Amino acid sequence: MEEQTKILAIESSCDETAAAVVVNGRDVRSNIIFSQIDLHKLYGGVVPEIASRKHIEKMNQVIEEALETAGETLDTIDAVCVTYGPGLVGALLVGVAEAKAIAYAKKKPLVGVHHIEGHICANYIEHPDLEPPFMCLVASGGHSHLVKVEAYGVYEIIGRTRDDAAGEAFDKVARAIGLGYPGGPKIDKLSREGNPKAIKFPRAKVEGAPNDFSFSGLKSAVLNYLNNCQMKGIAVNRADIAASFQEAVVDVLSEHAVNAALECGMKKLAIAGGVASNQALRNMMKEKCEKNGLEFYYPSPVLCTDNAAMIGAAGYYEYKKGVRDGLDLNAVPNLKIGQR
Repeated sequence: MEEQTKILAIESSCDETAAAVVVNGRDVRSNIIFSQIDLHKLYGGVVPEIASRKHIEKMNQVIEEALETAGETLDTIDAVCVTYGPGLVGALLVGVAEAKAIAYAKKKPLVGVHHIEGHICANYIEHPDLEPPFMCLVASGGHSHLVKVEAYGVYEIIGRTRDDAAGEAFDKVARAIGLGYPGGPKIDKLSREGNPKAIKFPRAKVEGAPNDFSFSGLKSAVLNYLNNCQMKGIAVNRADIAASFQEAVVDVLSEHAVNAALECGMKKLAIAGGVASNQALRNMMKEKCEKNGLEFYYPSPVLCTDNAAMIGAAGYYEYKKGVRDGLDLNAVPNLKIGQR
């Protein structure tokens, strides 16, 4: 019988305070998330100082609930894993300080986890049969990456955004058409009422870097369209704008991801991150993967947004490799994938 390794995982990189207990990297015994979205809606986006204060207020409660739900205690877990970057530095520090305190008090191993690697590993939870190598598209509010997963914990970035991340573009366009924050889910919902072919928005390509992304031009095109309509007194159809904008984003994301997988000889393609819960992206990825003979993997929506279960999955594989961090572990807001 396989030995059980129980990980207590902590995530606080942005505006979700989360804790989870994960066994052997794929068996989630608890996944508790306190979201601050309603707080930050008032400001149209995440306010770092407010996020940090709320993490301090909620962290102990979330960890206690995660342990209780899993039927574990701080004494019965084998290691503490925590997101230490990238993210908002103040928010990260709350989780890192908590994890270090637990590790010190209970003499447990401490493992720092990369937030984006956590998103990738969410697919292991959803798909117990999935193993490296595979290509993964990571698309969220702060990141748009194409990552070749060569082995557990071994990553190579082969494409990235040159400006706005996909999720960031969703938020900015949603604000421009009066949908508010968070933009991604609101555009996804409204676009179902619109015509994705109504407005021809650009699909940017980066010269000399076919796997890279650029969404700032698309965002500017939407703003220019809105300004033009306003100056000419033309009524705008928000659903058509949302659907046409979304189509432009998912078209580029899916095309680059499939091309990268084929170029690298991969037979499996996964998606991860907040934008991975977008229904239009999932549908287009499925279609393109089927056409090109690729196996397609994606996590449930709760595992696409920030959560601690994915940190527990990523942390387990780091722990099994022998990675251990000291009590000098610090938050690294601009942490690169594969960096230690």
